[in-house]
Amino acid sequence: MKKLKALPALMSDEQAEHFVENADLTEYDLSQFKPMHFELQPKSERVNMRLPKPLFDAARARAQAEGIPYQRFIRRALEMALASDGKSKSKRKA
Repeated sequence: MKKLKALPALMSDEQAEHFVENADLTEYDLSQFKPMHFELQPKSERVNMRLPKPLFDAARARAQAEGIPYQRFIRRALEMALASDGKSKSKRKA
């Protein structure tokens, strides 16, 4: 098995584009890559809610551990809950 190369440091979008267009990515170790969700839709609506401090602190800590802003983390959690489309229906009624 051939040894995979480490990815070079790319300091700009232009460098990254040039690298991806010209490199054979099968030669590089991509095992550290994680799937990424791009937020392309404009955000036009606002939500203001109160959360218990422990819940807010836990969300903020988890977001920091994942390297994303806490508001994006909360939005992603909401998207994931809605995407499940009732697969795990709660016994509680709203």
